[in-house]
Amino acid sequence: MRAQFVMSEIGVGLRRNLTMTFAVVVSVALSLALFGGALLMNKQVNTMKDFWYDKVNVSIFLCNKNDAATSPQCAKGAVTSAQKEQIQGDLKKLDVVDTVQHETAEQAYKHYKEQYGDTPIASTITPDQMQESFRVKLHDPEKYDVVSTAFAGRDGVQSVQDQRGILQNLFDLMNGMRIAALCVMGLMLVIAMMLIVNTVRVSAFSRRRETGIMRLVGASSFYIQTPFIAEAAFAGLLGGALACVMLLGGRYFLIDNGLALADKMQLVNFIGWDAVLTQLPLILAISLLMPAVAALLALRKYLKV
Repeated sequence: MRAQFVMSEIGVGLRRNLTMTFAVVVSVALSLALFGGALLMNKQVNTMKDFWYDKVNVSIFLCNKNDAATSPQCAKGAVTSAQKEQIQGDLKKLDVVDTVQHETAEQAYKHYKEQYGDTPIASTITPDQMQESFRVKLHDPEKYDVVSTAFAGRDGVQSVQDQRGILQNLFDLMNGMRIAALCVMGLMLVIAMMLIVNTVRVSAFSRRRETGIMRLVGASSFYIQTPFIAEAAFAGLLGGALACVMLLGGRYFLIDNGLALADKMQLVNFIGWDAVLTQLPLILAISLLMPAVAALLALRKYLKV
């Protein structure tokens, strides 16, 4: 098969169906950009979990004398020295525990004043109202239930809190955005596939005389179908390249410049350029194969060879 003939047929097809080809390129670009964005969102969530879960603690708050009247868990009164020693000793025996830090009421009051000293309610808080606590760092933050089960409800323990819960709402929001992007991507892919089928159908109809002559002179099915498949694949590849540009531009303008989220949200560990670049080959491969397969299936119906 002469490559010159195939290239000329691709050019003819693109010129005849310029508007529909443009629609295919845009649809493929948007759908694959959403697909890549969903993959990067998933990587971002995992990166943030790895970053923050390594820093969060399990807090075991101990009863003070003021909790007896307000908290059923502290009905027996404030925690005793013996109870504190027993709790600390039992914590250190657990395999899931990495470190245990005891925070006194005075230390808790000092930290509270540092964070909320300018608020009106801060002036009404006294050190004896603050709770002692054990700050527990786990080898695996997912093992929170081991500590909660062992110490929740124990004498002298007011509550056991997992700081992961503070971050979980953010992770759930980002996961929801990822799922929404995947749903929109699915809709855009369906639209793109329909456009590709229609483009191939129109192209096959407009060149039915040429394909009829080729069939009469003994041209193979593969020889006749190749220009149509290559035309769809080329349009899809353009859309994939545009999707890659959109992903790179989004990473640049959202995180590094423009909104500059990396500077404004320094506590967030954003994904790097390597995470974006590793997705680009997958985007290009899908953009090339998806239109080619759609065109091949369409040709079996609209091009009888």
